[in-house]
Amino acid sequence: MEGQARAPAAGTVLNALATGRGSAFAIDEYTTATVELSTEREDVTGEVAGAPDADTRLVERCVEYVIDAHGGAVGMPAVSGGTVRTESEVPMASGLKSSSAAANATVMATLSALEATDRMTREDMARLGVMAARDVGVTITGAFDDASASMLGGVTVTDNESDDLLAREEVDWDVLVWTPPEQSFSADADVDRCRQIAPMARLVEDLALDGDYQRAMTVNGLAFCAALGFDTEPIVEGISQVEGVSLSGTGPSFTAVGDRQALEQVREYWDERPGRTLLTTTQTEGTQTQ
Repeated sequence: MEGQARAPAAGTVLNALATGRGSAFAIDEYTTATVELSTEREDVTGEVAGAPDADTRLVERCVEYVIDAHGGAVGMPAVSGGTVRTESEVPMASGLKSSSAAANATVMATLSALEATDRMTREDMARLGVMAARDVGVTITGAFDDASASMLGGVTVTDNESDDLLAREEVDWDVLVWTPPEQSFSADADVDRCRQIAPMARLVEDLALDGDYQRAMTVNGLAFCAALGFDTEPIVEGISQVEGVSLSGTGPSFTAVGDRQALEQVREYWDERPGRTLLTTTQTEGTQTQ
């Protein structure tokens, strides 16, 4: 029994580290998961293409959770183990929600292998991946904002403490991404320092719930660059051309949204920095089986 799904990456409107509420938007870059299930083996093993030493606990746990819930859906004997392999266009630990995308793709691929995708809502699929992420310790906030944007597409606003979806809207933006060569793991972020900027985060939340996503993300970017110790110069370069630019997640990537011609100008600035730039678009379809 085999299933395959792909999930989009995402950029940040509001980082949830300060208040537990967050917002993110899906972008047209993907992580693909291929899951093979078995009634004979008792374990689940994972592999990340091109990264033999990568931590695969998250995707393995996602498969285990789905098997526990729905492993009997295909009849007897029940499914008891399997393998999961992920391939990604999204750099790991870059602030572009690679973990959420991998979890979403794995959950949906496992359900597809079981012919059980109709047994869970898409929101609950995202919540299952969030539960697995908390369980293996790769997230602080639970990242339901990131997971919901990747699973549902568009831009979402969430309460990550209760895993509630507060708002979702389809948006049609061009998106510029700059990813430096270094990595930044969200689980290592200074949460206490982030909580000190809670008043700014609440302002960002108000802007996002009012649909003013681009101004929200710029305020978020300036505040969290200060809290997390990132240079604000990429944001200054961006807001000379577009309204929406931010640090994505806990970094190190930055994203800008707006008019494509204006983003081309921002790209000239960001191309002078080490790392890679990517000009893409938002994604409104969310996670899909293949």
